[in-house]
Amino acid sequence: MAFVATARITVILLLFLVLHDGCVGARPFDAAEALVAKAKDVSVGKVGSDVKSFNVLDYGAKADGKSDSSINFIRTFKAACNFRGNAMMVIPKGDFLIGPVIFSGPCFNPSSLIIQANGMVKARPDISYFTGGADGVDWITFQSLKNGLILSGDGTFHGQGAHTWKYNDCAHKSKCVRLPASMKFIKVNDTIISGIKSVDPKGFHIMVSVSQNIKFVNLDLQAPENSPNTDGIHISKSSKVEISECVIATGDDCVSMIHGTTEISIKNVICGPGHGFSIGSLGHYDNEADVSKITVTDSTLRGTTNGARIKTYKTDSPSKASNIIFKDLTMDRVANPIIIDQEYGNRASTQESRVSISDIHFENIEGTSESKIAVKLICSKLNPCIGVQMKNVSLKYVGRPNDPRPFSSNCTNAKVTYSGIQHPPPCAPGS
Repeated sequence: MAFVATARITVILLLFLVLHDGCVGARPFDAAEALVAKAKDVSVGKVGSDVKSFNVLDYGAKADGKSDSSINFIRTFKAACNFRGNAMMVIPKGDFLIGPVIFSGPCFNPSSLIIQANGMVKARPDISYFTGGADGVDWITFQSLKNGLILSGDGTFHGQGAHTWKYNDCAHKSKCVRLPASMKFIKVNDTIISGIKSVDPKGFHIMVSVSQNIKFVNLDLQAPENSPNTDGIHISKSSKVEISECVIATGDDCVSMIHGTTEISIKNVICGPGHGFSIGSLGHYDNEADVSKITVTDSTLRGTTNGARIKTYKTDSPSKASNIIFKDLTMDRVANPIIIDQEYGNRASTQESRVSISDIHFENIEGTSESKIAVKLICSKLNPCIGVQMKNVSLKYVGRPNDPRPFSSNCTNAKVTYSGIQHPPPCAPGS
């Protein structure tokens, strides 16, 4: 992002450091913190005189909440994207209604394209405007933006999902068609999404695929606890994604990370209601790429069905999940605070999961559990979990007072080492 000449040089140098950092164990994005401040400036229109604004109102959009402004948003984006200078698309205060739109690059701007979003943008409620599905149409798609994107503001993207959740049949079908995500980022690099709010998506709030170097900062993602498959941020085949300072209250995983996901940092996130932080489901597709280098830290889970979770199907699709750290997490009345489940979705099947799970760390996990079995490590007989480390786990039972069962851990086919506080008590050796 370049607002003045000096800032342009600084940003280029910062991005170079991020993309070429060869230091082992370095936190991703440390060199790009200045870009977060720039994103905050964007939200209030604090940009340099060299940035040309492209306002959706100037391209015919109506801020009446009734007129379909889809084509006007697309025309505004194309004008900004094709401009041979620094550009900012502006969505001002007001209510806008749009159907499915695709904002596609490559763009010709010398620096990251800016989108200032301060209005209320609503999706068309009728599902007939969307085809959905993995190869179908989501609501707002950003694709092929290799030179970067800054999306910032205090605006709200309302998916009007309550009108369509009744069509979700994933609870009854293993091969269901997902409903449209509110935002999809595909083949997008060097991007910051800051400050915006997502409400009641039809499917996922945010979907990320085949992308790298993306920051999600200070987002507010909201949907009812019973809204189906409304994952907060769903990531696949992507690397170097950072999620921080976000509030996610939804009907499914707060963050879900599936095949081909590497180098993910989740920090200072409040999750709940929802299904927790989930690695998986894995083993769902043929030829899945491995998952590794995932860190979830300094976060709180409130009233979620799961806390720190890894889940895999019992299929013959091999892959690996390794180098995963859950650290400094607070559980507030969580049903399953710590869980590895390699029988997810098809427990009756005699097929063992072929996903190999190793080098998994649960450290400094505290709070309260709704379940008497607060730690569940159910691993594959074919590929036992190895290198699982439990350090300083301090949980208290706050569920039904008349449950006579002991507060405990349950381990199957898991090789676990323990240190520090362990409450509930560790699994018996050889479990």
